[in-house]
Amino acid sequence: MSLDFLDEPGPLRADDAFDAAKADAFLKAALPGLGGAPHIRQFPGGASNLTYLLRYSNRELILRCPPRGHKAASAHDMLREARIMAALKPVYPLVPEILAVCEDASVLGAPFYAMERLRGIILRRDMPEGLVLGRDGVRRLCLNVLDQLIALHEVDWKAAGLEALGRGDGYVKRQVEGWTGRYRAARTPDAAEFESVMAWLAARMPLKDSATCLIHNDFRFDNVVLDPEDPLKVIGVLDWEMATLGDPLMDLGNTLAYWVQADDDPVFRSLRRQPTHLKGMLTRDEVIQYYGDRMGQDLPGFSFYLAFGLFRLAVIAQQIYFRYASGETTNPDFASFAQLTHVLEGRA
Repeated sequence: MSLDFLDEPGPLRADDAFDAAKADAFLKAALPGLGGAPHIRQFPGGASNLTYLLRYSNRELILRCPPRGHKAASAHDMLREARIMAALKPVYPLVPEILAVCEDASVLGAPFYAMERLRGIILRRDMPEGLVLGRDGVRRLCLNVLDQLIALHEVDWKAAGLEALGRGDGYVKRQVEGWTGRYRAARTPDAAEFESVMAWLAARMPLKDSATCLIHNDFRFDNVVLDPEDPLKVIGVLDWEMATLGDPLMDLGNTLAYWVQADDDPVFRSLRRQPTHLKGMLTRDEVIQYYGDRMGQDLPGFSFYLAFGLFRLAVIAQQIYFRYASGETTNPDFASFAQLTHVLEGRA
């Protein structure tokens, strides 16, 4: 294993600190045998839910909990995420194992859960220094990651008894209406208006869903764990907060909202969060073509799904900025998120 490339957490941010003694007491009751006091570190990101490493003398755990402050009613539901992961694990092995769930909000202020740690490589804005895959390796990695999204969409959710994860037909309509309401509720005076985009989406959304399948709803490179022994191999998929039963083309559109490619404009390239600009990576058009070929579908006119993905990303950014503007978090990384909505509005 190459330890140089492992994804490692950083220091605990003051805004995101929690009562370590209470968490430790709960975990030791739920998982007998944990040794010593936990050494706590925090993983980067955490713009939505927060992710920590708790390192005991004999075991490492990942703890997931929601941020403090104003939250959309349906967001940051740790109990739902844990239930989804437990249900998916038997049919989609890349889901980490849930180890303990705390429903008592008095412990840390909100429900939380602990899961196994998958020790591996996570690609963020750039490849880890020294990890060189070459053009052919980058292309193979790109296809391997996309194949895992396709594999999720191909799971027989009815045979697996997962009907309760979704609400059935009408997913696209619910998404357009729901995210429109969330944006208007979170909009601040310095954020983009988005009214013309929201009207366009409402007028052009498909009359019926393309299909119903298991969807991740936040599938991107920094939610994928790679094998340290073989960086082209996916060994885990993280962040199942928004997973549900829904339209797979909406899932693909959400993934492509993050897909910044080498020939994009400089402003959009500056916002890149994953290394999709590298030589060998598929372009957005090539991703759509590859997905359609693998799924046996012709996908002309994908503009609605691309525009929706950009809009939804703007809503997520604005909800985070709303908490920052309200003083509910002081994380400086969120200070520019209102400006991000203007960039996303222009692209949408």
